[in-house]
Amino acid sequence: MTTTATLALFLWPVVAALLYARFPLARATVWNFLGAQMFLPVGTIKFAMIPGIDKTSVPTFCALIAFLIGARQVRKIKSRFSWAEIFLLMYLASPLVSSLLNGDAITYGERVLPGLGWYDGLSAVEAAFIVCLPFYLGRKLLCTAEGGQMALTELAIAGTLYSFFMLIEIRLSPQFHYWVYGYQSSQFAQSVRGDSYRPMVFMGNGLLATFFLMSACIAMAALRQVDARIFRLPAPGLTGYLFVVLVWCRSLGTTIYGALGVPLVLWASPKACVRIALVLALLTIGYPLLRSSDLIPTAAIMQTAEMVSTDRAGSVRVRFENEDRLLAHAVQRPWFGWGRFGRSRVYDPYGNDISVTDGRWIITLGQFGLFGFAAEFGLLAIGIWRAHRALKLLKSRREAVVIAALALILAFNLIDLLPNSTITPLTFLFAGALTGRVDFIRALARGSRAPARATVMPRN
Repeated sequence: MTTTATLALFLWPVVAALLYARFPLARATVWNFLGAQMFLPVGTIKFAMIPGIDKTSVPTFCALIAFLIGARQVRKIKSRFSWAEIFLLMYLASPLVSSLLNGDAITYGERVLPGLGWYDGLSAVEAAFIVCLPFYLGRKLLCTAEGGQMALTELAIAGTLYSFFMLIEIRLSPQFHYWVYGYQSSQFAQSVRGDSYRPMVFMGNGLLATFFLMSACIAMAALRQVDARIFRLPAPGLTGYLFVVLVWCRSLGTTIYGALGVPLVLWASPKACVRIALVLALLTIGYPLLRSSDLIPTAAIMQTAEMVSTDRAGSVRVRFENEDRLLAHAVQRPWFGWGRFGRSRVYDPYGNDISVTDGRWIITLGQFGLFGFAAEFGLLAIGIWRAHRALKLLKSRREAVVIAALALILAFNLIDLLPNSTITPLTFLFAGALTGRVDFIRALARGSRAPARATVMPRN
C-alpha cells in the first residue's frame, strides 16, 4: 500500500468528524459509510493484535465512536428479544466455536495448515464484530420513516455523483485508483468488456461498483414514487440516466437486477415488491440445501449462459465446478465449518490450492458451517421477512414504498451473494435500517410511546 493510500485511511477519522459536526447523527453515519466505500483505497494495513485497518474497519469505528458520544440523544425503542438478536449472537459466536473445533493440523502434500485455537477464535470474533456493527447502527439510527427515506435519498445522491467517475472509466478504463493511490486495486483484465470497460473507480472491482449504481437506481425510482427531487431535478429523469449508465457498465447480473427492480418499484405495489424480495431471500437461504441435493438446474443455467456468450458460459461452468469441490469439502464439517486461514479451501495432493471462491455463501459455509451461514444470511434476511408482515400495519403509501425499495435492494444483494461476494458495510447498514424500521412499526402497533422521530438528531 502506498503512502497516499495509508494517509487516506488514517485521515478518514478527520473527514468523519467533519461529517458528524455538520450533519445530524443518522445522516452523518450514512455518509460516513457511503464516502468510505466510494473513495477510500482498497487494501489493508495490519498490525499485530489489532484489527486490519481498511475501508471497512475505519468508517465502522468512526461511526461507533460518534454513536457512543451521541448515545444520550438516541432514545430507546421498546422491542422484544427476537430472531434479530439471536442471529447477532450466532454471528459473533460462530467464529469462536469454529476455531475451537478446528484444533487439528491439516496436511496436503508439503503444505501444512496449523490448527486453530482461542487466539484465532477471538481474532475472528473481533472481525465479525466489525462486520455486523453497521447492522446495529442502522437499526438504531435509521428506524424512523424519515430515516429510511433519508438513507435512500443519500444513496441516490451518492450514486448520481459516482456515475460521473464511472462514465470516465467506461471511456478511458479503470484508472482513478491508480491515479490517486498509485496502484491498481484488482486485475485490469477483469474490467475489459469488448471495446469498452466495466468501471470500478475506488471500489476494488467492477461488481461492487455496478451493484452500488444499481442500488442507487432503485433508490432513485423510489424517490420518484414519493415525489422527491434530487439536485432540484425530477427523479424520473435521473432514474433513467442512472439506468442508462448501468447498462453501459456491461455487467449482466446487475443490469438484470436493475431491469427487474426499477419497474417493480415504479409500477408494482409495495406488497408485491416485498413478496418478491422475500422469495429471493428464501431462495438464497435455501441455496446450500438445494445445491447439495442437486435441485439447482446447473446444466440449464450453463446452456442459458451459452446463449449470451461463450466466455459467460465458461465462467459459469468454472463457478459450478468449484462450488462442487468446495461443497464436498464443506460437508465433511457441516455444522461449524473448517475455520479461517485457508482450511476451508481445496488442495491437490501436492498442496497446491485449486479453489476459486467467488460466492459469499460458499465462503461462509466452508469457514463457519451451517451455523455461521444461518447467522449471516439470517441477519441480512430477517428485515425482509418482518417487512412482509409490517406492511399490513402501514397506512402511508410513501413509507410502504421506502420499505419496499430497501427490501428489494437487500434481496438483490442477497441473491448476488450466491455467485459473488458483493457484501460491504452498506449491506449491513441498510439491513439494519430495514429491520429497525419494521421493528419500530410493530412496536407502535403494540402501543409503544416512542416518538416517531426518536432517533433523528437535530441539525447543528
